[in-house]
Amino acid sequence: MRIDALSQLQKAPVTQPTVSSGSGGEDFGQMLTDALKEVNESQIASRDLQAEFMAGRKVEYHELVFAMERASVALQLTMQVRNKLLEAYQTIERMQI
Repeated sequence: MRIDALSQLQKAPVTQPTVSSGSGGEDFGQMLTDALKEVNESQIASRDLQAEFMAGRKVEYHELVFAMERASVALQLTMQVRNKLLEAYQTIERMQI
């Protein structure tokens, strides 16, 4: 049994996050908006693959599972970032002036 799609995943380039030095970089709000768009796109891609699979179209099972896990991890990461931001806001709110 030969799985061609897995060899394509190994060839995919791994991108590293860029670190801004604080000057000339994009602001935090834009970075957050872009990250949320990526999470949304992964959720939509997962949903579309699930719909194709359920409709009986040719969808590789490992691609479906990979897309679902990618969307799940992205959502979990988003929730953790949200929790940390909320916690930081509440800490600042409790500060006495």
